[in-house]
Amino acid sequence: MENKTGRLSIEIFYASLNEVNPYNMVKSYTDTIRSIYQDNTFNRLLVIGFGKAACYMAKAMEEQFKNVIAAGIVITKHSHCPSQYRPDKIKVLEAGHPVPDEKGLQATEEIVKLVSCIDEKTLIVCLISGGGSALLVSPYKGITLSEKQKITELLLKAGATIDELNAVRKHISKVKGGRLAEFAYPAKIISLIISDVIGDRFDVIASGPTSPDTTTYNKALSILEKYGLIEKVPQSILSVLHKGTNGSIPETPKEGNRIFEKVENIIIGNNKKALNAAVEKARELGLDAEIISTEISGEAKEVGKWLAKKAIETRNELSVKRNKKICLISGGETTVTVRSNGKGGRNMELALSFAMEIEGIDGITLLSAGTDGTDGPTDAAGAIVNGNTVSKAKSIGLNPEEYLENNDSYTFFKKIDELFVTGPTGTNVMDIQIAAIE
Repeated sequence: MENKTGRLSIEIFYASLNEVNPYNMVKSYTDTIRSIYQDNTFNRLLVIGFGKAACYMAKAMEEQFKNVIAAGIVITKHSHCPSQYRPDKIKVLEAGHPVPDEKGLQATEEIVKLVSCIDEKTLIVCLISGGGSALLVSPYKGITLSEKQKITELLLKAGATIDELNAVRKHISKVKGGRLAEFAYPAKIISLIISDVIGDRFDVIASGPTSPDTTTYNKALSILEKYGLIEKVPQSILSVLHKGTNGSIPETPKEGNRIFEKVENIIIGNNKKALNAAVEKARELGLDAEIISTEISGEAKEVGKWLAKKAIETRNELSVKRNKKICLISGGETTVTVRSNGKGGRNMELALSFAMEIEGIDGITLLSAGTDGTDGPTDAAGAIVNGNTVSKAKSIGLNPEEYLENNDSYTFFKKIDELFVTGPTGTNVMDIQIAAIE
C-alpha cells in the first residue's frame, strides 16, 4: 500500500507489536522469579515452554539465569526461532501449527519426561504463548496423532471458536486442561503467559496446561454436536469422550485440586496492551485515536461489514472538519466458516468484506493483521484496503464476491498487491484492526 495513510497504519501496527515483544516482557519479570527462587531456597530451576513466542521468551530467561538453569525445553512453530534469539542452554524444538505434527508429539514427550522427575525443591518456569495448543501435543491413550489432526482440521473448518476448539482438545489430551501441572506436582510452577484469547482466560490460553479446567467431557461432546461433527469424528475420540462423561476415566483437574496449590499463572502480555500502544502511536502521528473494541469476534466477513459501517459513519461525521483525522482501533479474533477450497485467513476475509462495503469511498484505509505475522495457512499477516481496492480488482477482471464466497481472499489480495506481509513476528496476541479515516 503506497498511500500515506497506509504507511501510517503500518507504523502504528509495528508500534503495537513492539509493546508486546516477548523477550522484553519476560525480562521484566525476571527479578520476580529470582526473588521467588532465592527466598524459597529452591535447588533446581527448569524452563519449559510452548507457543509461537517460546524462542524469544526462552532467550530472555537464559540470559538472566544461565548459570542457574538445570535444563530447559521449549516448543515453537517451524521457522519461529531466528538464530539471534536461539538460546544455547535451553533446547528449542520446532513443530507444526495449527495442525499438530509428529515433531510436536516427540517434543511434548521430552517436556513430560523432564517435569516428571522432580520434587518440591524444583522451580519450573513455564513460558506459554499463543499456538501452544497445537505445539504441546500428547493424545490421550487410544487416540492417534492422525486422529487428533483430523478433529483439529474439522473444528477449524467448521468455524469453531478458540474456546470451543480448546474445550475439545483438553479432553483428548494427556497434558492440556491442567494435566501438565499433574505431571509436575509437587514442584512450584510459575507460568508467564502471553494471551492470545479474548478475556485472557488461563484455562483457554494454550488449552490451560497449568490451570484448572472449567470445561467437561459433556461440553466437548456438545461442541461436536453443535457443528454436526459426531458422524465425522474418529471413533476412538468419541470413545474417550463417552468414557469421560460416564466417569470411566477421570475429568481434567478442577479448581481446588491440590496440584494447583503451588502454581502461579501470570499474564505478561495481551491484545489490550498492544492496542493501548497503537493508540499512543496514532496520537503521536497526529491522529485522533480510540479503541472501539478489545473483543472483536464472530464470522470474519460479518465483522468486516460492521467495522466498515463504523468507519463510514465516522467519516460522515468528519465532513465538516476537513483537517481532522481519526483512527479507530480494535482487536480480538474472528472465525471463518470454510465452505470452499480457497486460500486465505480471517484477517484477509475481514478486510475483503470491509473493502466491498467502502467501495468508491475516499478517505478510509483499513489494516487488519495477525500479530504473529501469519493469517491462516498463508505467508501474509493480513491485508490493507481502501475505497479503491474493489475498483482496482474489477479493472483486471476480478469478482470480489466470488473470492469471498470461495474463502480465497489471499489469492484476491495477491493479484492486486494489497497483502500485508511481515514474516513471523515472534509474538501472538490475536489480531489488530487499524482504520484510518480522514
